[in-house]
Amino acid sequence: MRGSRVQAVVNELQGEKIDIIPWNDDAATFLVNALQPAEVSKVVLDEEADRIEVVVPEDQLSLAIGRRGQNVRLASQITGFDIDIMTEAQESERRQAEFNARTTLFMETMNVDELVAQLLVSEGFATLEEVAYVEIDELLTIDGFEEAIAEDLQARARECLDEINTKAIEKAKELGVEQSLFDYEGLTPQMFAVLAEDGIKTLEDFATCADWELAGGYTTVEGKRVKDEGLLEKFDVGLEEAQTLIMNARLALGWVTEEQLIEDAEAAAAEDEEDATEVEA
Repeated sequence: MRGSRVQAVVNELQGEKIDIIPWNDDAATFLVNALQPAEVSKVVLDEEADRIEVVVPEDQLSLAIGRRGQNVRLASQITGFDIDIMTEAQESERRQAEFNARTTLFMETMNVDELVAQLLVSEGFATLEEVAYVEIDELLTIDGFEEAIAEDLQARARECLDEINTKAIEKAKELGVEQSLFDYEGLTPQMFAVLAEDGIKTLEDFATCADWELAGGYTTVEGKRVKDEGLLEKFDVGLEEAQTLIMNARLALGWVTEEQLIEDAEAAAAEDEEDATEVEA
């Protein structure tokens, strides 16, 4: 009645403020609850990267972030996700910038006019690989795209990719990448070049990488979240894929055994189950 239970605890803690947040199994809903009373327009969840993007109205930004970032910091702690908060205007500007960048990419690499490039981007195509290797029926669903046009676009995209990959392999060889890394499945020619620029030139070098070095992530420096750019992040390599690539490399080198990988996976699953039980309790 009138918060008597909470007030008793507050008194014991010498006036420490307490927020009570409704639990929800859905991470997005739980986050919205955690950011109240701030209003949230949209939530975009990336479970693989443990990251949530939150869009709020302009007049709600300060309320959502809180004084010195306290609200978003606490929300991040209780949800276990890194949180990026932006206004609707900022999201619109970012999406427009992405649209323009992708349009320019298709215009310059595939030598198509602006309208065709914009149609591709509007339909969700973001990379040359997507255009080159998607089922042709998906291109045919675009208004005005006949089979001849779709085939020509795929041919242009594949030709451009071949040229890019050839140059990437040449660059990787010039930088000293050894055959052991070239022979490793799961990496593309463009990845070889990027890795070589960072001094990763052998399979052994690659096997010593940490997953966040490849996929990127966030660290906290003096109370502020700082973005760590992953070497392979621009190739859409997430943490889970990075972990798999690194562990398979260690397996190929004989640094670990399949039995050890299974044991580690079972231990991680048991730990996750224990954490979930604690939350329910």
